[in-house]
Amino acid sequence: MSGRARLALCAWAATLMAASALLPLVESVGWMLQAAVLLAVQAGVGAAARRIPLARPLTVTAQALLTLALLTLVFARQQALGGLIPGPDTFRYFGDLLQTGTDDVGRYATPAPLSDGIRLMLVGGVLVIGLLVDVLAVTFRSAAPAGLPLLALYSVAAGLSDGAGDWFFFLLAAAGYLMLLLAEGRERLSQWGRVFAGAPRGPGGEPGPSAPMRTGRRIGAVSLGIALVVPLLPLPEIQGGLLDSARTGVGVGSGGGGTISAVNPLVSLRDSLNVDEDRTVMVLRTNTDDLTDMYLRIVSLDDFDGITWKPSKRHIVAVPDEFPTPTGLGADIKRAVITTRVSAADWYAQDWLPMPYPPSGVSVKGNWRYEPEGMTLVGDHGQTTRGATYEVKSLAVQPTAEQLAAAPEAPKALRSEYTKVPDSLPTVVAGTAREVTQGATTDYAKAVKLQDYFAVDGGFQYDTEVEVGSGPDAIARFLRDKQGFCVHFSFAMAAMARTLGIPARVAVGFAPGSPQADGSVSVGLKDAHAWPELYFEGVGWTRFEPTPTRGTTPSYTLPESSGSSVPDLPQETRSAGSAPSDAPSASTSCSTQNKNAGDCAGALPLNPLQKSDSGTPWYEILGWTLLGLVALTLPLLPMLWRLRRRSVRLASAQHAPSAAGPTGPGRRDRAGEQHTDEPDLAALPGETTSQQAGEAAVGHVLAVWRELTDTAWDYGIPPDDALTPRRAAARIVRLGHLDEPTAQSVRRVASAVEQVLFAPQPRAEAGLAGDVRGLSTALRSRASWTTRLRAVVAPRSAVRAVWDLSDRWTALRTDWATRWAALVRRGRPSGQQSG
Repeated sequence: MSGRARLALCAWAATLMAASALLPLVESVGWMLQAAVLLAVQAGVGAAARRIPLARPLTVTAQALLTLALLTLVFARQQALGGLIPGPDTFRYFGDLLQTGTDDVGRYATPAPLSDGIRLMLVGGVLVIGLLVDVLAVTFRSAAPAGLPLLALYSVAAGLSDGAGDWFFFLLAAAGYLMLLLAEGRERLSQWGRVFAGAPRGPGGEPGPSAPMRTGRRIGAVSLGIALVVPLLPLPEIQGGLLDSARTGVGVGSGGGGTISAVNPLVSLRDSLNVDEDRTVMVLRTNTDDLTDMYLRIVSLDDFDGITWKPSKRHIVAVPDEFPTPTGLGADIKRAVITTRVSAADWYAQDWLPMPYPPSGVSVKGNWRYEPEGMTLVGDHGQTTRGATYEVKSLAVQPTAEQLAAAPEAPKALRSEYTKVPDSLPTVVAGTAREVTQGATTDYAKAVKLQDYFAVDGGFQYDTEVEVGSGPDAIARFLRDKQGFCVHFSFAMAAMARTLGIPARVAVGFAPGSPQADGSVSVGLKDAHAWPELYFEGVGWTRFEPTPTRGTTPSYTLPESSGSSVPDLPQETRSAGSAPSDAPSASTSCSTQNKNAGDCAGALPLNPLQKSDSGTPWYEILGWTLLGLVALTLPLLPMLWRLRRRSVRLASAQHAPSAAGPTGPGRRDRAGEQHTDEPDLAALPGETTSQQAGEAAVGHVLAVWRELTDTAWDYGIPPDDALTPRRAAARIVRLGHLDEPTAQSVRRVASAVEQVLFAPQPRAEAGLAGDVRGLSTALRSRASWTTRLRAVVAPRSAVRAVWDLSDRWTALRTDWATRWAALVRRGRPSGQQSG
């Protein structure tokens, strides 16, 4: 097998190995076999085109057209001409199919069913990545950049997966990339000559892998080992506070995959409560004076496995303009719409958006997604709350004890999902729940008894130093020791409520903060809290507070709620089933006139909560200025480069030395142009001053000649390097319709070139720079205004800048190849001994 064929095979395998990370995303794996076959056909066409050989652009075009034909054959035969040639109907069908696949991705959690739309996205994506890898690694022989599309493929798959087997798929994708690099290295080494053979593998004397190949494999194996082991080391980390993205894990926004998942927040919640300094997490302002129910909810934990509570995988959608009415909330429940403006600290990076519950609308900038079941917002593509300022409209729901007691049974589907407890849950949990609620006849009465058992008469003590614990017996130990913090109380009450058939979940967020003198409310790390939410049909998810000395006890759970100190909210008049109003209602304790006069500390300010506008920040002005300069400079780069090059060339001609002059030769570029802005080089041993001056004269004259031909090129007379200087000059005179004086100037420069190239004593004539300027003036006077404009703004000869860069890149690659060859030669003896 030839080196190019081996490289194509490795590119095919590397693409499939990276694409294997997509396997956990869908239920069926049949698409992978289909993609492998189509990818092999694509690679085979590329190999055939290179064998002919076709030019590189034609090879890429052939592969791209074949890829389109293959996708048409597999997915859109009925919409194509002859089942293979795509037409307008084919592209419309592809668009509809991709839209369907996008909707399916947003609709299903992983692993999703393999619909036609999702299959097209998977197979088509693998073919596109495979084409890029083949083009870079095989057609253009640059395997290293081919790692970028492979990385993109793996990153998309890793971002959408739930983390299961991530290390395995990473190992597989990395091994494929290293295999591709080794194949390219072997193919390059083979071009230098015979690849060095290693030690024999056995009695038969068959040659083993070459020393460079063995070295490459060892480097690859060590690199993969380090990549897998380093993340497992106990490296130091920075704690950012409650539920930050690095430690808490209460929620991780999807990268566009349509689902969210999270893990247990126990440890970071306890750490936040035990901090020495209570750092401010958020500052909020609201238009209600009643802060007793101003809990900022982050996420709800509804998946209970007997060991801990965690959020379930949930479908997420775009943030709606107006949130739907909360599940289970009836029209006869007292409520009011309140508005809260929140400003998060710059250091607080939370994936979920803290909001009062239940929200009815939110105004926030950034990439946020909405989870309908929990009515929460989760950041997408790395979006966090760091420094965010946002406004939330929420409902202040105030049911009465009678309404909760009269609540009918919850729907069967909801009750089935939110009353599940695992078989591993200790029997003492259910037994204690029945014992505590003995004599209660309604779910509401049972819930109140459970709350009072923990918060009042059960003998429990609040202690944040207690270990969280793990395993099925964690709740049983808490019921026995009767010491813990909010996590223990909320988890235990929710679990016990489920054993009684009451739908329950746990909410995580912040308890009401501390009012400030300016009317704002400060929420700190020590306000981090967890509380249970129980479901009552007609009211919805209802907060309870079992943690002693923390939060506020809901008014509807007090013995005489009507006589409590909690102010009543005004009743909104609405027809059954109507949506909540967006207009903020006035609190009974603060009239509209008082609010207008600024007499209510809790009244919402007219301007959103943010720093006063003191003008555009300096860094923003600097950024826009630099961006403007770049936008103005980029189109002018050819002109600037051309002006600089003309100045250097003509200045070189004006200071050209005679044959006996003292000036030594400067550095020459590939065109023989002299760079006089660099220091002179010392004469080499055995080299006379006259010889140096002669070489310098050659460089000066050739630089002027190149400037003359480039000037003619700028005005539409391209150079012809196949002609002698004299014939090239005659061609410029003829095509440029030059007058006799200008023609003589051109011929004089050509004669100077012939003199320095062929005369025994090269010398630079004076006045050559003036001859070039005379040519420029003559050509400009005869050209149209568009030609003159292009000659200045977009000169044709500026393409030499690209050629110069290409030459330098080639020289750099050659230099590195030479260094690598030397390194291989030096390492050969030790490699053979180790083999």
